[in-house]
Amino acid sequence: MAATLAVLTAASPAAAQNPPEHLRLVAPAAPGGGWDQTARVMQHALQQAGIARTVSVENIPGAAGLIGLARFVGSEQGSGDTLMVSGLIMLGAIVTQRSPITLREVTSIARLTGEYEVLAVPAASPIRSLDDLIRAFTQRPEAISWGGGSAGGSDQILAGLIADAVGVAPRRVNYIAFSGGGESLSAILGGQVSVGINGLAEFAPQIDAGTIRPLAISSAERLPGLDVPTLREQGIDLEFENWRSVVAPPGIDAAERRYLEGVVEAMVRSEAWRDALTRYRWLDRYLAGAEFERFADTEHARVQRILQQLGTTAKESSAAPGLYPLFVLGGLVLLGLAAVVPAIRRRPVIPSQTAVRGWRSVGLIAAGGFLDVLFAERLGFIIASAVLFWLVARAFDERRPVRDALFAVAVSVAAYLLFGRVLDLPLPAGVLAF
Repeated sequence: MAATLAVLTAASPAAAQNPPEHLRLVAPAAPGGGWDQTARVMQHALQQAGIARTVSVENIPGAAGLIGLARFVGSEQGSGDTLMVSGLIMLGAIVTQRSPITLREVTSIARLTGEYEVLAVPAASPIRSLDDLIRAFTQRPEAISWGGGSAGGSDQILAGLIADAVGVAPRRVNYIAFSGGGESLSAILGGQVSVGINGLAEFAPQIDAGTIRPLAISSAERLPGLDVPTLREQGIDLEFENWRSVVAPPGIDAAERRYLEGVVEAMVRSEAWRDALTRYRWLDRYLAGAEFERFADTEHARVQRILQQLGTTAKESSAAPGLYPLFVLGGLVLLGLAAVVPAIRRRPVIPSQTAVRGWRSVGLIAAGGFLDVLFAERLGFIIASAVLFWLVARAFDERRPVRDALFAVAVSVAAYLLFGRVLDLPLPAGVLAF
């Protein structure tokens, strides 16, 4: 405690004598992920060490932190009592989405931690080892779905680097992005993806519980107390580390910046923070001041270079899977109206076969849409959409089921190729691969 206050006194004597009533931490992601974990640990350490009387955490999820970044820059300007968690994932999103708002518009405070990434599958998965995964992946790349955090982030970067290392074009990685670590973990546990990539701290409880099977870790050597082989010892010459940091809003003055830097420095020296590093297996990567600013600039250039090499652009993020349900819903509305309006116009006083047929058509269309959305990721766009198109055709004409089935398959394949090969917006491949 004495050492903590000494650090804070050097940065801001007044603040050391009168700790602020309240500090605000922004985690630009949903609860359960690495940024949220970092913010919660900071909250505990700051209060435990007496650096701040109360600390609150606000989650602003979406777009790999870009929504939180935009709100932070726009709404918190000049707020000397607020910090936001950031890091490599946000840099990747800025590059991938070509964000007009970048980390150059906030006030750099410090890099905090590093963390290795883990590849894992559900405990019941037929994939028993990294060799099994790579064998299946090299044979049919699109048939293996990789689940992880936001598009352009550390998880997708690692998936692309692995693909490149085993001789598969990174553009062929069927990567499914989720908004946070909690959401991606749920997808992995539910078998919605073939393999998941996440930080060690986020996977550790499930590894200990035996609900997921770790295949590899991205460290240079095995970690003590963790029986997980490295990528390198299994023939993939890769070492990869995610890092996290904190930034302050734009527009704060020099005294406020020195104070916040002192708060963070005092926190990283506290016993509560050191305990958290050990508990979560985070790496101490504390770096502040001008050195951190230079590091951030260098990292921006490095991430941009890697993502360009991997062929990851704004178009290749999860935009297509995100837009596809909207196309389905819009089409269902039009088809539903086409089926319902004639039934309503011709509705007699006593229900007739025509009215019943109209409502039956609506039911077939609704069933097709439900099945399509439900199975698009599991079975793939072609199979799920062929079922949808066939049911829609049956809703309007029941006389030629075989012809309708062939037509539905042809339209689904054509749409898949149009989106993936022409528009460069990959749709879920599922059990099929092209």
